Amino acid sequence: MTEVASLWDFADPAASEERFRAAADVAEAQERVVLMTQVARALGLQQRFDEGHAVLDDLSPVGEEAAVRISLERGRLLRSAGDPDAAPAYFAAAAGSAGSAGLEALQVDALHMLALVAPPDEQLEVNERALAVARAARSPEARDWDASLLNNIGMVHAEAGDFEAALGSFQEALEARRRVGDHARTRVARWMVGWALRNLGRREEAQAVQQALRAELEALGERDPYVDEELALLQR
Repeated sequence: MTEVASLWDFADPAASEERFRAAADVAEAQERVVLMTQVARALGLQQRFDEGHAVLDDLSPVGEEAAVRISLERGRLLRSAGDPDAAPAYFAAAAGSAGSAGLEALQVDALHMLALVAPPDEQLEVNERALAVARAARSPEARDWDASLLNNIGMVHAEAGDFEAALGSFQEALEARRRVGDHARTRVARWMVGWALRNLGRREEAQAVQQALRAELEALGERDPYVDEELALLQR
């Protein structure tokens, strides 16, 4: 079966849509359904929500993975289109079915989405449940979800004003990002640590983080306005 992740470029959902349609055209049965769920997701990222729903409406679940992905992408479309109240039922269904089928990465993905639409007082619990599933998983893809989940847990703490707890989660997320080896996302995780340090009043440490990021980006010929903004705040 075609690896779904290999066809994705989330920075270019239109091109991703084309790749998934092309792959689906030569796929059979379950694989075609799986690929078309990603067409629906790509349409959602282009804010073509009605088209995304129409794609899912035309799919008949063939196998457990296909059924899970149909529920998961239906929920994503509803959330992105501004109907978060309708989305949780689909995410919960996807998480339950994925868990029963042993589809660990999809289970964690669905739980992570469920946390995003949960009431504020439930977000920490759902994120921690997803993190426990990720850490216990046999699948490397599922285990690598820990970086995103730890970041989300940090944000829940930050939004509650608890930057000490947020910093701890962001530091764990940074270590997870380093393990995964995605350099761009690792820089984002470093930024989050610096941001939390600034909010804790640990300005010298925060400045060291952001200055190191700026130097690294300059060496790559890049700039990040968020790094520049943090440095400007720290230099006031």
